[in-house]
Amino acid sequence: MIDNHRGWHEMLPYALLGYQTAGRTSIGATPYLLVYGVEAMIHDEVEIPSLRIIQEDKLSNVDWVRNQIEHLALIDEKMMTVVFHGQLYQQRIICAFNKRVIFRPFEEGQLVLKRIFPHHDEYKGKFAPNWHGPYMVRKVLSGGAWILLEMDGQEWPKPINLHVVKRYCI
Repeated sequence: MIDNHRGWHEMLPYALLGYQTAGRTSIGATPYLLVYGVEAMIHDEVEIPSLRIIQEDKLSNVDWVRNQIEHLALIDEKMMTVVFHGQLYQQRIICAFNKRVIFRPFEEGQLVLKRIFPHHDEYKGKFAPNWHGPYMVRKVLSGGAWILLEMDGQEWPKPINLHVVKRYCI
């Protein structure tokens, strides 16, 4: 392929062709098919006649033009098929994700621990605890945010998101 790192630009067209003609799981088609309406033919397929090449060789110019117009009309249909396939793929991914998510509802008055991130002031190094608390949930806001109270009754200055707290177990 490439003997040194300086010849990468010579192989770029081949990499691009490979990328454009490789099928995508998420859309169920190749990018080349979506743009041009037909699958790409490699040079060997043109030299060694396939059924597709033989059929196109036997067409007259009028039939060939009619065939190309039919292909163009089918592009919209192929696009819609890809859109539906993409929506089904997204639903499958969402279902797979939701199987692994454990919903843990928190209520007001419940004790929780707050995560300490490296950019916070409370961070003491990698060997220090990652959680700080306990805190009490004072108010549950929409969108998964909470207002916390420290154990002495002082309110935490900012709302805290759902993913940075966990239940406090005694």
